[in-house]
Amino acid sequence: MSSSDFRQIAIRTEAGKAERLFRAAVSAFCSLTRPSRREIAQLEDLTLPLFDEVSIESRRYVAAALSECDYAPTALVRRLAEEPVEIAAPLLTRSNALSDIDLIALIGRHGLPHARAIARRKELNPTIADLIRALERPTLVKTRPPETVTKLTPKPEPVAKADTDRPTSGEAAENARRRLRSMMRPTGDAADVNTFLGQPAYVKLRETALTGNAAFFQTALADALEIDFATARSVTGQSGYAALLVALRALDLSEDRAFLIAVAVHPGEFPHPQAIRLFLDRYRLLHREAALDKVRAWKAETLSRAIRDNAPDASGVEHQASNSDAASASLKAS
Repeated sequence: MSSSDFRQIAIRTEAGKAERLFRAAVSAFCSLTRPSRREIAQLEDLTLPLFDEVSIESRRYVAAALSECDYAPTALVRRLAEEPVEIAAPLLTRSNALSDIDLIALIGRHGLPHARAIARRKELNPTIADLIRALERPTLVKTRPPETVTKLTPKPEPVAKADTDRPTSGEAAENARRRLRSMMRPTGDAADVNTFLGQPAYVKLRETALTGNAAFFQTALADALEIDFATARSVTGQSGYAALLVALRALDLSEDRAFLIAVAVHPGEFPHPQAIRLFLDRYRLLHREAALDKVRAWKAETLSRAIRDNAPDASGVEHQASNSDAASASLKAS
């Protein structure tokens, strides 16, 4: 199809009738057996400027037509896939123009309606299928209703009068962390297994991230990286995902798995495809050894802080620094 063919379509269309031009151009394109790159680019150049002017019915018609097209223009398909599922469903279910990264991003932005349509695709990537199942059933373990960390802290056992005072903040945090861990482990003999229902670290991170409970995910991240809870909380508590990206790269997760966790923890950081592309570029460029060095620095700072906190000063009084504040300071400095 040449540019003159598109002009002929426009000539036969009355001025201002974007609706008819939009449909006619896509219909003519879909009739081509093997369109060239130039013809694909021409269709995008013609239809994308008209997109906001056409009706929902025309968008639904074009989405259905392109879902059967082996060489559909990627930019137009991605634009249509962002529409409500009533329009985008044929593309979400069948289109080859949507990559796995596109599908994960669509699920992250649109949630269950798009996810359920994507679940009907043939030969769906198992990682994406797992994500959809997790969205359908957010928790795979029985947990108590959401409670504050204070409520989760177990009551101290009655001991001598000297020990009846309220536990220190550090002890309370560690008790809460142990309680959270026990809630994410099977009961009985399997409780000593250092995995999430016997699954790899990625599954544990994914499931806890999708619960929406920050403390669950922070505990899973602390276990995976073998860092303390305060440092894990600082990694996820920053305004951006830079520290989390380092942590995920140190765990050597694939791009799609790392993005899935990042978008679950920081959904506001990915409002458009360009933000997703930036994340993937940064993740690819971050060398794993550099990420491991950063994690080692976190561990060293934790150890150094513990030594400082427990060392008596000149007056013989031990320091009681705040773990969370020190961890935050070390992460920001790094």
